[in-house]
Formats: sequence, C-alpha cells, structure tokens
Amino acid sequence: MKIDILAIGVHPDDIELSCSGTLLKHIAAGKTVGLLDLTRGELGTRGTADIRDQEAAEAARIMGAKFRDNARMADGFFQYSEENIRKIIPYIRKYQPEIVLANALDDRHPDHGRAAKLVADACFYSGLVKIETRDESGNLQDRWRPKALYHYIQDRNIEPDFVVDITDHIDKKFELIYAFSSQFYVPEAKQYAKELSSPISGKDFMDFLRSKAASYGRVANFKYAEAFNVSRTLGVKDLFDLV
Repeated sequence: MKIDILAIGVHPDDIELSCSGTLLKHIAAGKTVGLLDLTRGELGTRGTADIRDQEAAEAARIMGAKFRDNARMADGFFQYSEENIRKIIPYIRKYQPEIVLANALDDRHPDHGRAAKLVADACFYSGLVKIETRDESGNLQDRWRPKALYHYIQDRNIEPDFVVDITDHIDKKFELIYAFSSQFYVPEAKQYAKELSSPISGKDFMDFLRSKAASYGRVANFKYAEAFNVSRTLGVKDLFDLV
C-alpha cells in the first residue's frame, strides 16, 4: 500500500497532539495517510499500554488513516541504534510515503528528540540499495527514500520554519485528542478520575493546545495552525506558493 504521508510518533497520541490537523487537511484534499507509533506508551502516568492501543486505533479510525502500526520499541528506554533504525526502514519501504512527519527535533520529553533522529536517519538509509529488508512474506523490499521529512513541534515553543493552516480542522483535531481519554481531560471518562494527575491530564493543557495553535496561526494570518521544522533548506517553484 503506497501512501502520500506517513506520520510517525514515538508515543500514541504524539501525532494527534501535534500534526493531526495537518493530516486531516490533507485527507480532506484526497491524500492518503498512514500512522506509525514507535512505542505503546507503556510508561505513561495514566492508563495502560492495552488501553492506549485501543485509543490509538479509535483515533486512527476517526481520522480516516489507512492504517496504524506499532514498532513496539521500549518506551523511555529505546536507544539510537542500528537495531532500531532497521525496525523503522521496513515500514518506510512498505508504504513508500512521499512525505514523513516525525517528532520534534528537541522537546521536554527526551524520547521525542531521540525519535526524531532515528526517523530522520531511517528515511535516509531506507534509500540505500545495500541495506536489505524483507516484508512479512519474506520478500526483498525495494529501497525507498521519502521526498521530504518534516518535524512537528510539540511541547516547547520552538521557532517554526513553516506553519500549516488547520482552521477548518481544529474541532476534529480535538476530537482525535479526546479519543485518548485515559491521558487527557475528558470529563465523561470518569473511570480515570482517580488516577494520578500528569502535566497533560488537566483542562489547562487542553486550553494550552488551542492557544498554541492560535499563536502559531496568528503569525501567518491563520486562525489556527500547526508548526514544523526542517533540517534542510526549503525550496519553492513559484513565489505564489508562499502566503
């Protein structure tokens, strides 16, 4: 299955929190999107890995993603290593995305920056013919290198290289986030009321997310936006592609 965009997050809900509005926008425009979580988020303060699996599947369904896979690396303790790069390459080759979205280059959670580097290098090595990988049936996979890799901005307010207008999709973005009711402020999810609080479990965090989208949108004359960084110079073919 070839797709247009592969969004990768180290934890279930990273994608929803940081780039789901952008994915919804492109799905609405007819693009195909797939999701890959690197871990099950088993070290999260609230909920369990099994619960987060269910929430992630539901969020993917609501989004309209073609699939959601999980590489099952160790949450918190995965390392930047050849082994983990080789775990990501088969997904890139299987789905042949034109664009990959990945974790923030630097962030409050140490997993995010490590995952960003892992994904970036996996995208490069996926294009090398002498690195061999096989699919689920044992067939040799063709090499593939995405045309672009963009890192979505997460908790820290990093200066973006560009922002994407998500004004028409902000409400559905929050619907996707609310699918993770074990993690976030969802008053109806009373079964989690007695669990430990975390920096992301209160209403203030949801208010922060909306304000952040408004802040990134304001600088580009959008009501709401999501922000991204790149590790290479962006090029445009036409000045009118810029707004």
